[in-house]
Amino acid sequence: MSIQHKDIAAIRQDYVLGNLSESDVDHDPIHQFKKWFDEAAHSEVIEPNAMVLSTVSSQHLPSSRIVLLKDISEGGLVFFTNYESRKGEDMKDNPHAALLFFWPELQRQIRIEGIIELVNESDSDEYFQSRPKGSRIGALASPQSREIPNRNFLESRVEELQKQYSDDVTIPRPVHWGGYILKPIYFEFWQGRASRLHDRIVYKKVSDSWKITRLAP
Repeated sequence: MSIQHKDIAAIRQDYVLGNLSESDVDHDPIHQFKKWFDEAAHSEVIEPNAMVLSTVSSQHLPSSRIVLLKDISEGGLVFFTNYESRKGEDMKDNPHAALLFFWPELQRQIRIEGIIELVNESDSDEYFQSRPKGSRIGALASPQSREIPNRNFLESRVEELQKQYSDDVTIPRPVHWGGYILKPIYFEFWQGRASRLHDRIVYKKVSDSWKITRLAP
């Protein structure tokens, strides 16, 4: 039975778990992010490192997908993927991108905007070898974002590679796969509040410092 439009419009959740003020937040948004991330990781949030990555193509077409955060540093946020995927092609043409974390269990959201750069090859090599063997085989097997004839095409390729590397502990990282770092210029920390009067605290990069402001919900 389909949900009628009026039923969708009636879906709502009031937010009452917390609040956020300018006096509460760290002066450094990376430190504030780590604080919230640690709280999400120690709560019952499913995959707190899952984030929406939004990119824009050379044809100015936006697209979004879920990727996994793999490192947080003073320089930014790191994730790994196929350089030849749609997101990889987008980021090569336009290095401006956005990330979104949504943790409904904590009634929190974080928006981040910044500039994408490749991480160095040694970091990509190190992370690739830390992945489960099946994931490394998958990265070799999948022509990500390309059309394939059927599921069997992919499974056959995986089977071939499993045989090829059956006795190998180390599998070479494919040249088309590696890491990116988003170097942030904008953060927005959103805490749900009652009656949709949410708290929105924003950090904007100004030269080498961060300006903290509040936005209306």
